[in-house]
Amino acid sequence: MNHKIEVIQGDITKMEVDAVVNAANKKLAGGGGVDGAIHRAGGPSIMEESKKFDGCETGEAVVTTAGKMPSEKVIHTVGPVWNGGHKNEADRLADCYRNSLKRASEHGLRTVAFPNISTGIYGFPKEEAAEIAIRTVQDYLEEHEEIEHVYFVCFDEENKQLYENRLSK
Repeated sequence: MNHKIEVIQGDITKMEVDAVVNAANKKLAGGGGVDGAIHRAGGPSIMEESKKFDGCETGEAVVTTAGKMPSEKVIHTVGPVWNGGHKNEADRLADCYRNSLKRASEHGLRTVAFPNISTGIYGFPKEEAAEIAIRTVQDYLEEHEEIEHVYFVCFDEENKQLYENRLSK
C-alpha cells in the first residue's frame, strides 16, 4: 500500500475526507481557532455528541459526527500547551497524532485531515510541531495499511512551507 501524505493550505472544515481532526480543548466545549471553526461549520450536532464523553485528556482522541461538514467524522484531540518543552509536550503532541490515527483505524476512516495541532494559542513552536507531526504520521502509516491518505491542512503559508520542507527531506 502506498500511503499518501499531502500538505495543503486551506480551510479544514471544507475537506472532503472521512475524518477531520479537531484541535479541541479538554472539555470538548468548542473554542477559538480550529476548534471554533469546526463547531461553527458542523453545527450543534457535534457539541451534542461531544457531551457523551467526559471531556478528553491531553494527547487522547475521541470521535463524533461532523454535522454539516463534508467529512463523515470529527476526531477531537487535545494538544499540549507549550511550557518551554520541559513537561513532555513533544510526547503529548505525538500522542495526539498517533491516537487520532488509531481512532480513524478503529472507525474504518481511511482519509484523515489534520490541522497544525497546538501551534496557535497553545504556543507550540511550529517547526518542532511539524517535525513531530510528520514523523508520527509516517511511523503510524508504516504499520497500518488501512489509512490511505493523510492531509496536513495548514491555515497559513508559514506552516505550509514548514511541512513541505520537512516532507521533502
